[in-house]
Amino acid sequence: MPRTAAAAAAALPRDALLRIAAPLRDSLAAAPYEPPAGSSASVKSLLASLLPSPTQPQPLEGKEAADLLLFCAAVLAASPEYPALHWVPADLTGAAAAAVEEMAAAGPWSSVGEMVVAMVPEVVPPLKDVVKESCVDADNDEIGAVKPPKEHAAVAAHQFRWLVSQLSYPKLGDFCWLVIPCALTTLDHWSPEVKEQGMVSFMHIAKNVKVTELSLYEDAILDACCQNIPADDELWHHVVEVSVMLLTCTQRSNPRSPWYDRMLSEMLGHLERQPLNKGRRISWLTLVGPVFDAMGLFLLAHFRRLFSLFFQWMHTDDDKTVLLTLEQIHAIIKLTWIRKSPYTSRLVDELVLLYKESATRSSREVMRNHIMEILVLLQKCKGQQFEEAWKKHELDPDLTMLLSSFNQLCIKNGS
Repeated sequence: MPRTAAAAAAALPRDALLRIAAPLRDSLAAAPYEPPAGSSASVKSLLASLLPSPTQPQPLEGKEAADLLLFCAAVLAASPEYPALHWVPADLTGAAAAAVEEMAAAGPWSSVGEMVVAMVPEVVPPLKDVVKESCVDADNDEIGAVKPPKEHAAVAAHQFRWLVSQLSYPKLGDFCWLVIPCALTTLDHWSPEVKEQGMVSFMHIAKNVKVTELSLYEDAILDACCQNIPADDELWHHVVEVSVMLLTCTQRSNPRSPWYDRMLSEMLGHLERQPLNKGRRISWLTLVGPVFDAMGLFLLAHFRRLFSLFFQWMHTDDDKTVLLTLEQIHAIIKLTWIRKSPYTSRLVDELVLLYKESATRSSREVMRNHIMEILVLLQKCKGQQFEEAWKKHELDPDLTMLLSSFNQLCIKNGS
């Protein structure tokens, strides 16, 4: 334990800690709680063990302050959405918020953030150890070894995420050596709840440190993101969001980086295995744009897989998927001008078919506007190839309105 961190925790008098903890103990005791089904672990008891008690002998210097901060971190990280801490009542959350303010005031700090900065070197390493101990490690697991309950790892991940959220730019950059290894450990865990907290932590880290401060860890971070792409449905949105953010943050100046190819290939492979999964495709189409922007012409290497999915999604029964697909097709054409692509003729045919299908859609007008914009862009960038693909539709009686609007738009753009 760094001496400065221990000294910071020791700066809080024990009588102040006991006074601050008293209402927390009462509120926790009154909170209704049932252990998770199939588990004998009690998260409520775990939290109670973090509160200082006058009946206990005084522990190591500074430990009571660190434990009290961890108690508050767990309670303040609670949410009805999180299984391990869904039971935490609002009055206990309010008491914990007041407690951290009192702790900062009782110590030599001007704010809660300053107190966390001082104490984070002491409180983060034990959290990493708790998570790591319950990870599945096929190479090192001893036969018959007893692992901590998964609920303990979940609580530690929530505590870690809350502590990281209290650190911002530029101070967070000074603790990359401490928080990134812990965040990577959470991503390596088998529990979705633990993984999710690691992903949320990484998103905060990426927004609050310099790219140069991530450089030592970027390969490990991006590899962890790739490993988590086949995650459960409830994590997919977070996986794509954190992967896109960290990939473009660390590799933006180098579209030739092999990480772009690997990450996009991993995502496409997963989408190909579940092309009908509405939630996954909508999340991906919503979030992947920055990767396309960063890759530019290098997207050509992925056209076969991209357009195979796009041609399926253009005709799904939900308008949101169709609109997002059209937006990404338009973006890719602008970025690449679909050079030397065999997909121009097929794309024209699919757009015309979608135009006809859109007659019964609630988003008909928006959809048709997107189709028109893509057709005009294709005419500009593909010239003769587009004209040849377009000719077979010029006499279609069902496309009178499309042909008229398209010709008018072409005349307008030409003038």
